[in-house]
Amino acid sequence: MVDISITTDSRGSAAPSSASSSLLERVNAHDPEAWQRLIELYTPLIYGWCRQCGLQAEDAADIGQEVFSAIAGNREGFRRDGPGASFRGWLWTITRNKVRDHFRRQKGKARAQGGTEAQQWLARVPEYEPESTITGAARDNRLELRAVELARSGVEERTWQAFWLVTVEGKEPAIVAESLGTTVQAVYGAIYRVRRRIRQELDGLVD
Repeated sequence: MVDISITTDSRGSAAPSSASSSLLERVNAHDPEAWQRLIELYTPLIYGWCRQCGLQAEDAADIGQEVFSAIAGNREGFRRDGPGASFRGWLWTITRNKVRDHFRRQKGKARAQGGTEAQQWLARVPEYEPESTITGAARDNRLELRAVELARSGVEERTWQAFWLVTVEGKEPAIVAESLGTTVQAVYGAIYRVRRRIRQELDGLVD
């Protein structure tokens, strides 16, 4: 039988290091790998927000960089101690402010040129997240799917195959076990480990 397990380093610990800590905790501890993963995880979301606020593609990408620069300068600024506090809400507040700053700059240029479009877009920037009409569960599922994609790099290939074939493609565990040359119990174990890894990564990031 083939052993399905998380890839381990020379000390026998699950990859990557500090897997017991959430991504947010590692970012606050100035872990460069965690910081890069946070950028990969949230860049599509921030870009989408910017586009929904009326920014062109190039400007949306620039604002995204400004948002992450602001976070880098205040990595511990998010505090989950208030009612309804969420990392996503904090991130939206930063993004919204950066978008408004952008339109204010454009507004100044428009005055010199006699235009009013920037003023109109500034007035349209919403107070609340543009996707607020989508249920929280649906939004979190999108983020979890992105985390699943990022989690693959630190998981042994057969572990990933077992997880993907059962949870995403909907195949029966017994069929997957046979195709991978392992046991049904090992397949369930692989699924559990990948899900646990994703939950650890998203702790503090998803409500």
